[in-house]
Amino acid sequence: MRIVESLVSILVPVYNRKDIIIETLNSALSQTYVNIEVVVVDNCSTDGTWNLISELAKTDSRLKVFRNDTNLGPVRNWLRCLEEAKGAYGKILWSDDLIAPDFLERTIPLLKDQDVGFVFTSTRVFSSDPLHGKLHHSIGASGVYDTQQFIEGDMRGVGYPVSPGCAVFRLQDLRENLLLQIPNSIGSDFSMHAIGNDLLLFLLVSNKYPKFAFVSDVLSFFRAHEGSISIASKNCKLPLHYNLARAHFVEFSRPDLICKLNASLYLHLLRYPDSKEYGVAGVSDFYVSNKTVSFSRFHLMQLMVRKIFKRYFPV
Repeated sequence: MRIVESLVSILVPVYNRKDIIIETLNSALSQTYVNIEVVVVDNCSTDGTWNLISELAKTDSRLKVFRNDTNLGPVRNWLRCLEEAKGAYGKILWSDDLIAPDFLERTIPLLKDQDVGFVFTSTRVFSSDPLHGKLHHSIGASGVYDTQQFIEGDMRGVGYPVSPGCAVFRLQDLRENLLLQIPNSIGSDFSMHAIGNDLLLFLLVSNKYPKFAFVSDVLSFFRAHEGSISIASKNCKLPLHYNLARAHFVEFSRPDLICKLNASLYLHLLRYPDSKEYGVAGVSDFYVSNKTVSFSRFHLMQLMVRKIFKRYFPV
């Protein structure tokens, strides 16, 4: 007798992606894992995206499409996807990205281990052909790892993902840890620029579970183009807001790591003096109320050595 697989919700928030959204949705609908729903929420697109996805939905009952009456901003649209989802597991698929047909088949079984909080795979960043591009998030052999390794590895910049586009979670963990807003001292609206909410999701879930799992094969594909958040965010904006998210995490969830993170923040200020334009002039400005600005010199040396190594021996 065939065992019924748990329902997986593939969540696709979309805005003005008429040229590529069908390719993204086809990669979701082509999963070899059978029990899926593909939840698409159009954030009041103006370019014909809605017409395309609503027509495609008529051909496949697994595709559930919704449209906001007004543009809610990116993070509220992510959360609307979660509101409509019915699965036990949730996989965010950004509207410009792709996943391999066996992405869910290879990752979902690893979440049967209740100690594992999430699973991610190696990723290729591509421009036009997903078979050609730069490899990211390849941390070693497939297997199960300690989440402390993920948390501290992220702070050292060793290649752990910040985007959940390469990962799958339990749906309840997405609902609890994908935050609309991240409190900060400079008045930055994370609900609208959406830089850091994704990383904070990983950190919060890592802090909840003892393990995470990794699949070394390239099963997720990120598209690099001018409309993506990472490409559109210039100068220090991207690293600054990811560090604000890290600072929130250690201040309110892992204060034992403040001195380690401070070393990274110190280097950030040296590298990005234009952070002052956003109101961040010193280490304490990354935090809401924490005033501890001392840092681990050993951790600082690790960071500096790694940056020098990456400069001369890029991979």
